[in-house]
Amino acid sequence: MISIANEEQTTEIRQLWKTCFPQEDPRYIEFYFKQLYHPENCFIKTVKGKVVSAVLRNPHAVMFNGRVLQASMLVGMATLPEYRKKGYMHELMDVVLDACEHSELITMVQTEQPALYEQFGFRTIYTRSDYTVERKDVKRITNFGCAYEPTPIDLLKVYSAFIRRFNGFYARDLEYFVKYKREIIAEGGKIVAYYNGKDQIRGYAVMIPQGDELRVEEIIYLDAMALIKLCNAALQEKKVIHLLVSQAEDLSKVFPNAKCKNFGSTMVRLNDAELFSKLFNRNVTTVEEAFAISQKPLNLNEFA
Repeated sequence: MISIANEEQTTEIRQLWKTCFPQEDPRYIEFYFKQLYHPENCFIKTVKGKVVSAVLRNPHAVMFNGRVLQASMLVGMATLPEYRKKGYMHELMDVVLDACEHSELITMVQTEQPALYEQFGFRTIYTRSDYTVERKDVKRITNFGCAYEPTPIDLLKVYSAFIRRFNGFYARDLEYFVKYKREIIAEGGKIVAYYNGKDQIRGYAVMIPQGDELRVEEIIYLDAMALIKLCNAALQEKKVIHLLVSQAEDLSKVFPNAKCKNFGSTMVRLNDAELFSKLFNRNVTTVEEAFAISQKPLNLNEFA
């Protein structure tokens, strides 16, 4: 049977995650289910009363060409090992996407296996760049101006200024950044901000350690000084850092010797081409055509 999860099934769904996502830090899973999880957003498949598959549909408002679009990100797609290859996830996705079609224009998913979702109409729309940066690639300067406890309001302020250059981003608010700080800490990471001489925030970097390297999951900067300051702060944590940015951000001029690889990041499904066409006064039939009308570079960095 397929249904919406209830509160009593939370423990069972959390254990499903722990079984299916062994690479995730257990502390982060505990945080997610205490702070971010809402049972009404979770679709489940049960067999004889047991939860065997789950998909979370996290609703979000997305800014696109000056309009706010209702959307969602699908996360936590999982089936217990002993129940796989029975078509349960396909059955579950059909129900989830039917719900999406009735309430939102676009649905998103992030995956390293795009073939799994192309059958459901998803297409890779957003590509990110991974810059591998070492100490030799960055001019060494002091950490003066860097702060390790930026306030949510400061993070929102600098993010709002930075994101104006882009399109297709989440409409973040103050509450988002309150939760965001807690989420990064739960992943064992930190957020470092840079303030100029006038105590004005000019950028921040989300740093998550991964063994001997550091993953800078998000770096927001209003000028080159902020970018270099934050990279210096990151290189004090680890000798090798990975800067994950949108493909539109060409950092080769700042770090000419850094290695860079591009990878497909976010897949999108267009749920109603006719309505999308009317909304933007364009004739589109595919998700590729829909996002081709973007007036600015895309920034779909969100993962939940």
